[in-house]
Amino acid sequence: MNKSDEYSSSEQLWLENQICFPLYAVSRMVTKLYTPLLADLDITYPQYLVLLVLWKEDHLSVNEISSLLYLESNTLTPLLKRMEQKNLVRRRRSQLDERKVIVSLTPDGKGLQEKAACVPQSIVNQMSTDEVSLQEVQSFKQTLTKLMHLLNENNNRNRDELTD
Repeated sequence: MNKSDEYSSSEQLWLENQICFPLYAVSRMVTKLYTPLLADLDITYPQYLVLLVLWKEDHLSVNEISSLLYLESNTLTPLLKRMEQKNLVRRRRSQLDERKVIVSLTPDGKGLQEKAACVPQSIVNQMSTDEVSLQEVQSFKQTLTKLMHLLNENNNRNRDELTD
């Protein structure tokens, strides 16, 4: 039985029957949890994501960061420019390939890592309650990660089919 067979055609268009709405709403709410924590560091949530990537592996190309964050490079470039103005990162053309721009942490960007160390646990603490256990939060993250990879693969496959 197809999932859409469970609902009448009009019920399929009810907000509460959409998978996208709770994902969208939760994403916005979770991002709001980060706002006061990141404000103390004077960074935005997208800047935090870039820093997370660079704290794990410094000196990445814009394309590598784009791929890891599932962002288009034209979205990432203005973000990196603002981070460079804040002296968090430095952008330089690769000496091996002039077409590549390499992004590196500055000492200020590296210094934020220690200050940000409490952020992940603070978020988890705010999400896990008597109603939602830590195990449920971790399981939800695993499911979202699987979906993220699956949808990315499907999008890449569809894009490749369109260009063939």
